[in-house]
Amino acid sequence: MLDNELIEQLRGLFKELQDDYVLAISPSHHARQGELRDMLDSLASASPRLRVVETGPESSEVHFALLKNGVPTGVNFRGVPGGHEFSSVVLAILNADGRGKLPDESVLSRVKRLRGPIALRTYVSLSCTNCPDVVQALNLMAIMHGDFRHEMIDGALVAEEVQRLGIQAVPTVYAGDEVLHVGRASLAELLDALEERFGSSQARGAGEETKLDEPRAYDVVVLGGGPAGASAAIYSARKGLKTALITERMGGQVQETLGIENLISVTYTEGARLAADLERHVRGYPVEVLEHRRVESVEDGTQKRLHLKGGELVLADRLIVATGARWRELGIPGEKEFLGRGVAFCPHCDGPFYKGRPVAVVGGGNSGVEAAIDLAGICSHVTLLEFLDKLKADDVLVKKLSSLPNVTVITNARTTEIVGDANGVQSIRYRDRETDEAREVALAGVFVQIGLVPNSAVIKDVVETNRMGEILVDAHGRTSAKGVYAAGDVTNVPFKQIVIAIGEGAKAALTAFEDRMRAG
Repeated sequence: MLDNELIEQLRGLFKELQDDYVLAISPSHHARQGELRDMLDSLASASPRLRVVETGPESSEVHFALLKNGVPTGVNFRGVPGGHEFSSVVLAILNADGRGKLPDESVLSRVKRLRGPIALRTYVSLSCTNCPDVVQALNLMAIMHGDFRHEMIDGALVAEEVQRLGIQAVPTVYAGDEVLHVGRASLAELLDALEERFGSSQARGAGEETKLDEPRAYDVVVLGGGPAGASAAIYSARKGLKTALITERMGGQVQETLGIENLISVTYTEGARLAADLERHVRGYPVEVLEHRRVESVEDGTQKRLHLKGGELVLADRLIVATGARWRELGIPGEKEFLGRGVAFCPHCDGPFYKGRPVAVVGGGNSGVEAAIDLAGICSHVTLLEFLDKLKADDVLVKKLSSLPNVTVITNARTTEIVGDANGVQSIRYRDRETDEAREVALAGVFVQIGLVPNSAVIKDVVETNRMGEILVDAHGRTSAKGVYAAGDVTNVPFKQIVIAIGEGAKAALTAFEDRMRAG
């Protein structure tokens, strides 16, 4: 099933496997069983350490588990994991063998201290670009934990189950009958959710506590792994400063961007590719990357004290904040209640759930208009609601939108409520800002695209921010706090663009270096 070129690539990845792995298929008469068997046989042909075995009681579904040296790893797949999820199978094998991109000792310690037993199911779409991040993070935790089971489920093959659960967004993670998480997430976010849901043992292995609890000190610490943070870390390291970069995931918001056509000198790239390029560049320098971390608080002083989730303490002579921004929420009744059941933020991932049905997009900027254009290709009708009296998107996008016959644009609309029942969203209510008339549109889904909120909460008590939460910086990237700098989308610098963030990160790093030199 796999082409020869891909099999050759897999041989290269698997050539140094140290242990033996079984892809254990459950016997089944399902129509897709043969397709699954062909895929796994092709995969296993890439290494003598891999083999496919049909075992266990007969099932009505397509399912397989990954075993290491005859012992279950906790990783399971229900469906035929093609598309974006094929990489989840490959990475699970590499991770089980101690290969691939593994978290460092501090993060793994938190995973191992989770209280078991843990059994999770993640419903995905094979076209979803956010789903593999969640699946791979939970698979990794299952491999590392010992009393943790995770199953990826292709929602397209269990339509009745998806309908019964009311799932309308992917990925959706279940713990038993309860939803644990909906939508994109980093390993750090998922680990936080698991600690809250299952609890964590504070006990550590012999010698582990002293090693992990010892504070680490740096000349410069950069918060954030997006374009601004990567640039700041590289420039700091190039100046010979002992540098650390703390982030939930490398790439930041860039990871969720599809096509990028305005990064000067790069005609076209994609978010995931750019994020990988940023990480590769950072790791080419002596920068200590502390990934999968969340900073809980920052203490100001001559030396900044950063308290991380899980108990780590990091000390910094100079701090550069490049934490970026996140999707802005409407903050209206029904938004949180119907998240994953009619309310979504990613049209690319969740749009297919609304094929042939009417939806709304809230927001008339570039992201909102692009979402409406994409959704118009699969939904019966798209209503775009914009608060202002005209759309804010680029003219080329507005012209494209106006050419589509199944799109209605409503301006001067203040969205007031998302209405639904046990089956999901039924309508959206808004008020005409010119007439003050209340109106309602019947639909099946609402996609929120109203811009970004700066991720400044962790530092807002240390530096000055504006009413929107943006960190105020001068022309050199300095904040109101001595020794603290900021760059990128988290600041009040106008125009939230990748190319601007990269430049601002470099500027903040160079300013921090100059200030250090002047201070002696």
